Amino acid sequence: MRRIVLKGLAFRKTRAVLTALAVVLGVAMVSGTYVLTDTIKSAFDQIFQGSYKNTSAVISGREFVSESASGNATVPEPLLAKVRKLPGVAAATGQITGVAGAGDQVQLIGKDGKPLSKGGAPSLGFGIDPSLPQFNPLRLTAGTWAIGPGQVVIDKGTAGNEGFKVGDTVPVAADGPRESFRIVGIAKYGNVDSLGGATLAVFDIPTAQRLLRKEGRFDSISMSAKPGVSDQQLVREVRPLLPPSAKVSTGAAEANKASDDTQKFINFIQYFLLAFAVIALFVGSFVIFNTLSITIAQRAREFATMRMIGASRRQVLRSVLLEGFVIGLLASVTGLFLGLGLAKLLNAIFKALSLDLPQAGTVFATRTVVVSLLIGTIITVASSIVPAIRATRVPPIAAVREGSQVPPTRLSPYSGGFALLLVLASVVALVIGSFANGLSTALTLLLLGVGCLALFVGVALVAKRLVPPIVEVVGQPAERLGGAPGRLARDNAVRNPARTASTAAALMIGLALVTLVATLGAGLRSSDRNALEQQVRADYVVTSDNGFTQFPAAAVKELPAAPGVGVASAVFDDNAKAFGKSIRVDGVDPATIARTYNFQWSQGSDATLAALGPNGAIIKQDYANDRHLKVGDTFQVTTPSGRRPTFVVRGISKPPVFDKIDPLLGKVIVSQDTFSRFFERPKVLLAFITLDRGVSPQATARLKQALARFPDAKVQSKADWVDERVGGVNQLLNLLYVLLALSVIVSLFGMVNTLVLAVFERTRELGMLRAVGMTRRQVRRMIRQESVITALIGAALGLPLGLFLAALVTRALQDQGLGFSVPVGSLVAFTVVAVIAGLLAAILPARRASRLDVLQALQYE
Repeated sequence: MRRIVLKGLAFRKTRAVLTALAVVLGVAMVSGTYVLTDTIKSAFDQIFQGSYKNTSAVISGREFVSESASGNATVPEPLLAKVRKLPGVAAATGQITGVAGAGDQVQLIGKDGKPLSKGGAPSLGFGIDPSLPQFNPLRLTAGTWAIGPGQVVIDKGTAGNEGFKVGDTVPVAADGPRESFRIVGIAKYGNVDSLGGATLAVFDIPTAQRLLRKEGRFDSISMSAKPGVSDQQLVREVRPLLPPSAKVSTGAAEANKASDDTQKFINFIQYFLLAFAVIALFVGSFVIFNTLSITIAQRAREFATMRMIGASRRQVLRSVLLEGFVIGLLASVTGLFLGLGLAKLLNAIFKALSLDLPQAGTVFATRTVVVSLLIGTIITVASSIVPAIRATRVPPIAAVREGSQVPPTRLSPYSGGFALLLVLASVVALVIGSFANGLSTALTLLLLGVGCLALFVGVALVAKRLVPPIVEVVGQPAERLGGAPGRLARDNAVRNPARTASTAAALMIGLALVTLVATLGAGLRSSDRNALEQQVRADYVVTSDNGFTQFPAAAVKELPAAPGVGVASAVFDDNAKAFGKSIRVDGVDPATIARTYNFQWSQGSDATLAALGPNGAIIKQDYANDRHLKVGDTFQVTTPSGRRPTFVVRGISKPPVFDKIDPLLGKVIVSQDTFSRFFERPKVLLAFITLDRGVSPQATARLKQALARFPDAKVQSKADWVDERVGGVNQLLNLLYVLLALSVIVSLFGMVNTLVLAVFERTRELGMLRAVGMTRRQVRRMIRQESVITALIGAALGLPLGLFLAALVTRALQDQGLGFSVPVGSLVAFTVVAVIAGLLAAILPARRASRLDVLQALQYE
């Protein structure tokens, strides 16, 4: 039987290849995801391990608050002298690491006057002591280390991309106006080839302290132990010297912690990409199932002959499963190695979206090989089970019948009821997962994931009963415009509704998912726009270059004096911790903020702002409800430096509901004076500007001129700012569309498969049509229109299904302010894509059908 199966596959090479392609792409996505994320992790590990390779112990500020704009707590500079006197310390140096938070970034400015880091990638600023190279994680590739106030070393990637060389001058902006520095060296981070979109600026320690306003402080102190002193002994020796805001750990522990923190981010990318690989494989399983079902029906006489000469049902079952196993294994091996190229393509996509990450040598792990081979093979074999069982039901007598069909099963009459029950059960699971309270995150995700998969399967099973009425509608253009070939194409589409529905179901899934994404995106944009326009009264808004991180407070100090400015009100921003969880705290000017920002009050009024005083705070309604706070209550906050001020609730605001998804201001609002007292090196998130005479090109030019020395600060009119902020959703949508395109491509192979097999099945019929006068061109037109009709069936099923899922998600997030908006333009575009997909899928089958020899086709059985 094994020889028969292998020879049969060799004889049916085209069908086997087309079937395998449905698995190849999904496996390639799995393989590519693992290769990409493992390569990124390797690059980060090299960075961290290299940073602490010669370091026995590290003193650093404690992280009281995660992801703070001002970074972790710092270490007092006098501590270095005390550390150096310890008997177990061989050498020690202070460092400015520049990686603690957004506020510690040092921007390199390009020749166009704009920051060189893209897409929110970090702009790292370092201060190192070149006299102690053992603690320096970087290595020079040209020039020397910076040793003076006007010198800088930049990274090799930036130098190559921007054409910088030693001796050039580059503008640099940190926590203040930009300054010019002379490039004295070019360095790289260990053996890492690229830092992705990040840039690197290295100074001597005094210069870095001045730029980042850390005079008299270090981010860390690195130490090496004397011979005979272990790392743990050195840690114990140092610990009594530490202030409460500092901690000490071994160099190895610090490297492992940094790697673990990065691993969380990499895991998110990995799971995100693997989700789309699962979607592609799920669609591929439809294609495999449909292809094998058709071939089983076409090979009924072959199986009957095998039964007549002595093959048992079990042997027939094993032969079909073996065929699936061989196809799955070969497809998995192909997809495994194709994943290497796909990893580079994914990295290019991230780079195009300004999301590129550090890269080192390509990592091809054993785990990647095992998982890729297993998942592709298992899915192919699992998709072969039902067709294999059907093959065993072919009776031996079918060998002497012409045009034998696989007999229906005893459960066939109940398939419609089962499909309806499956759809109902999937909807129930989706509703429970979306609306039930008290469920764990894992259970919620399980209900939603299984519910979606079951819904797709259920609709696919129901679809065969929906095909005839749908074809009546979508087949009208083909019949009216295509003449006789169009009528034949429409009739062919309903000849075998189950086959047509199964083929269309693969495309249905991809179109349903892109419709879901587009509809949610339209709702997000509409709701966000309404919320922003309600809140902002200003004519102009100043933000960082990427719109979401903080920028230096010095940038807005000169705005009130700019010509035509009536009011300029800045919003300081940082993270803090309250009730054990991280929250945003903002500092506003009580005298001006209400003239540029529209507070909506639950308790209080604009007059409440003037009464904030040194310890007053305004909190949002949802935060007050969650923490059971009311006006007059007190609560304590922990700042990034470890200070613990107590605030009194003076008022409770009630911003638009969508503010929960895209918050403009923080949960807690205090005065700027209070903010500056408790938060070190305060940064600005937003600055609102109201002009005396409104928006004009002249006013825009004057404001840009006032901010010219601060390249990371960007001024926009309110309308432009709202458009850009709302348009930020599009970047995510574009990434989702690219990844979901893989499932659409897989569905194309399914349509090609079905059409090729249909041409093979109707060889004699096509010969008769040619014999009675149908031209080659008409044959090609008939196949193309049949393919387009099938694609439109997929659209007719997928678009409403996507809208239903979007409506369900929108209803679940209604309390977050998300509204439902139908993207009519996108739906039309998706329909056009379906038509194009149908035309593309028909190219090969139409060509093959038109080139059939008439006499041979008439003799074909």
